Amino acid sequence: MIAALDEVMEKENPDLVLVYGDTNSTAAGAIAAAKNGIKVAHIEAGLREYDKLIPEEVNKLLTTSVADIFFCPTKTGVSNLQASGIADNVHLVGDVGIDLIFNNLERIIGNKGIFEKLNIIPGQYYFFTCHRANNTDNPLALKQIIEAMAQLDLPVVFPIHPRTVKAIDNHHLPNPASFQQVHLVPPLGFFDAQTLIRFAKMVITDSGGVVKEAYFHKTPGVIIDRQIEWVETVEEGWNRIAGPDCERILEFTKNWETPSRHTNCLGDGTAALKIAAIIRKYLDVKS
Repeated sequence: MIAALDEVMEKENPDLVLVYGDTNSTAAGAIAAAKNGIKVAHIEAGLREYDKLIPEEVNKLLTTSVADIFFCPTKTGVSNLQASGIADNVHLVGDVGIDLIFNNLERIIGNKGIFEKLNIIPGQYYFFTCHRANNTDNPLALKQIIEAMAQLDLPVVFPIHPRTVKAIDNHHLPNPASFQQVHLVPPLGFFDAQTLIRFAKMVITDSGGVVKEAYFHKTPGVIIDRQIEWVETVEEGWNRIAGPDCERILEFTKNWETPSRHTNCLGDGTAALKIAAIIRKYLDVKS
């Protein structure tokens, strides 16, 4: 990716490269831009999981090291950057993923066909995802997660990631499709996923994206990873960290009290507008 992006950047010679999130392509884009002397703006900057065994954490650190502008989705992101000595060009803007939900909320709420397709009732199912390497590469962790899924008391909608399919097969674990209450479905598009998250009784996930989306929809979440970068959602009580532990997962799903506080800490749907305005000002100043 770095080699291919290098060719594009040399040809296009942009004033600024924007990279988003913490994937391999995020780090590759940032590194390629920096090596070409091009300014880098990082959207979703400053989030940390403090574990370099997590691939996304390495990508976060690499991107931060070469970025010039930092667009943070949360106050924690700003604090993390300040703690590492970065204070210039740091902006608290909210999360652009939340913008997408805000701008399409009517369509998400009205998307009722998915319930008929899966033969489930709104509010009476769990939305379940599992794909992170921490869980799929560890047969003991994945076994605990699958055992919890098998014991849940309501239907489970499980859009299964290709990595998870392969891991279950490689580790010779039970196929969740064999559980009567599990609806095993291929990876979902944006609107179906958001509708199912919004109307679920609870989400059970190791996905940072699903964690923040569930928070927006005020759907309680059980996190089956050992840490989460969206710490505010845990502090407000909308998400609880169970880890890949069958007993804790089941305990949290059975004993849940809806939090009294929800501050929309991930943004108000205007992150992209704020980012665009800041970039315009930055490029005018630097030109």
